[in-house]
Amino acid sequence: MFRFAAAVSTQPDPQAAVGEACHTLANRLETTPSLVVAFVSAEYQTDIGWAGRQILSELRPAVLAGCLAESVLANGREVEGRPAVALWGASLPGVRVLTMHLIYERTADGGAISGWHDVLPATWPAEAGLLVLGDPFSFPAERLLQRVNEDHPGIPVVGGMASGVGSPGTPALLLGADALQQGAVAVYIEGPLRMQAVVSQGCRPIGRPFVVTRAERNVILELAGASPLERLRELYESLPPSEQALVRRGVHVGLVTNEYRERFDRGDFLVRNCLGADEQSGALAIGEYVRAGQTVQFHVRDAQTADEDLRQLLAAAQQSEAAAPQATLLFTCNGRGTRLFDTPDHDAAVLHELLGGIPVAGFFAQGELGPIGGKNFLHGYTASAVLFRGLQSG
Repeated sequence: MFRFAAAVSTQPDPQAAVGEACHTLANRLETTPSLVVAFVSAEYQTDIGWAGRQILSELRPAVLAGCLAESVLANGREVEGRPAVALWGASLPGVRVLTMHLIYERTADGGAISGWHDVLPATWPAEAGLLVLGDPFSFPAERLLQRVNEDHPGIPVVGGMASGVGSPGTPALLLGADALQQGAVAVYIEGPLRMQAVVSQGCRPIGRPFVVTRAERNVILELAGASPLERLRELYESLPPSEQALVRRGVHVGLVTNEYRERFDRGDFLVRNCLGADEQSGALAIGEYVRAGQTVQFHVRDAQTADEDLRQLLAAAQQSEAAAPQATLLFTCNGRGTRLFDTPDHDAAVLHELLGGIPVAGFFAQGELGPIGGKNFLHGYTASAVLFRGLQSG
């Protein structure tokens, strides 16, 4: 019923790169695309509008969205530190695809997001999803995610914040032929198409869970009747040397997303960085608001853990659905790639291997969007993917 394709070009000339990627995508797709998503390397040191005009001319997609990127990826390959263009295309008969330019506007009540499409349904159906590419300087993605979580619970929002953008006001987003300097490009997708999000935070829990017994905003004051630093010191002393070394590199805190589970494992936590600690009181500040009664657990991150986490979550996603995925978009942190792994192409290669070589494209983001425990969040150091499956055969 549906057709998907992805292509990448590393031609040094930007117009030649877009032309080559368009030619490859057209040959693989063999039909006019309903949707093209473009990721254009900021190495070309230009805005993205020219790329949009060329893609529209050569592929004539019904919908085109894209962004500038520090690095791009496609089909098992990650192109870091040099110019490249990655394109992802889909022919989606019977699927509604709507694009929007969302803008955050400050108001007397604190702020609002405008730009929603007039024909959006009041209640989004369960199979709907939202792809979002945002400008990191002007668009507070958390506000968008909070609104979708409240108004349309269970609907996945997947995407990333444009990267490689040196300063505010750079035309970093693409919507059709328009290069946008602010806000976010959102693509609403609804129809007989399943969008399954897989969010790998690259961490694993250590020690045991604790209940927060005192907290204020994003500061944990007490864990199970003792200070967080006291609990962390107890945990550290119980760990083998290899685990202690990971804690010294950096410890994270995972907040349980579903308190009704009997036990917690990877995927059950929203992982956040530790921002600082007070040695005198033992309090710990993290990158998320926390409240008394929540369950938390310390986490560690390294290349091996990130690899294991991504593989485990992808395997679980495949086993949860009868139909195999047909294509994937991947938004991985610009702190991953060869900054984290010893070999290049890691995240793209894992998807290519485990998902059977289906079309994959994406980019290295400056913040990744995706759901954990049924709610959408903005992440860091995360690989956030969306797997596309047809709900019925043609």
